Amino acid sequence: MMILVTGGAGYIGSHYVLYDRSRGNDVVILDNLVYGHKEAVLGASLVVGDVGDKALLDMVIKDYRVDAVVHFAAFASVGESVAHPERYFHNNVVSTLTLLDAMRDNGVNNLVFSSSCATYGNPQYVPMDENHPQKPVNPYGESKLFCEHMMSAYSKAHGLRFAALRYFNASGADPDGHIGESHDPETHIIPNILHAALGKREKVTVFGTDYDTPDGTCIRDYIHILDLAQAHSLAITRLVDGAPSDFYNLGTEQGYSVNEVIDVCREVTGKTIEVEYGDRRPGDPPKLVASATKAKTELGWNPIYTDLKNIVSTAWNWELNRKY
Repeated sequence: MMILVTGGAGYIGSHYVLYDRSRGNDVVILDNLVYGHKEAVLGASLVVGDVGDKALLDMVIKDYRVDAVVHFAAFASVGESVAHPERYFHNNVVSTLTLLDAMRDNGVNNLVFSSSCATYGNPQYVPMDENHPQKPVNPYGESKLFCEHMMSAYSKAHGLRFAALRYFNASGADPDGHIGESHDPETHIIPNILHAALGKREKVTVFGTDYDTPDGTCIRDYIHILDLAQAHSLAITRLVDGAPSDFYNLGTEQGYSVNEVIDVCREVTGKTIEVEYGDRRPGDPPKLVASATKAKTELGWNPIYTDLKNIVSTAWNWELNRKY
């Protein structure tokens, strides 16, 4: 099976490629390298280009005889989406529409889509299952939800079969240290805390201390990057075997506050980490924790890195030995 991986040189995409190649699947990566890294593909076939380029998509699908697509290519910063919504609707929505058209025109009917818990917005109950109302509170979440709507319409009209994986906070790194998280600027909490531990930044800013949570800081469900990779691999296999389109949450079903994450990072690193408390950021829900029962039951998903200390340890190993 040949799998086209859009955004496969990025953080999540590269870990999926590493995982699936180790299981014997063939992949071709399409990445514009705006946020991705050539070093992260580890010798996999890489086409440098944009997923919004229809002619390029047609060529790649034909030349590599693509059987299925795993679509990671997207902008993914909540704060940036609030400040520049036009970038998110164009890159995340319009480019996904172009990909769907290319798949339709070339007879490729299986798609695993990188969605997000941001489609839910503020939680009405926790843990959040797939039936939770979807009312996103930022343009990033809105862009992902609109892509879900587009895929549903293409499923009905054109026979597309898809799995939309709504994951919570991707974190950690390849335990062997070959690849890891590397953004510029870095927006994710765990690497920023670890950068403070290494002296790469003076302190960590905690955005908001007045949320309706036990310690006033936001609570998130942190899921290891290779557990995400496992779920994508299971989903694409299930689709190719004939499963219908569906939606799945991916998370550990355990929430940690920002303060708790900082404490775990201090424990793992043995370092003093300075903290500055600031105002809330626009678009941040107070608490996001997954119910992942459906993915475990239907996909046979079995996450391995369920303890935050283990997740942080893999990220710390990467930061100490990072290669790009």
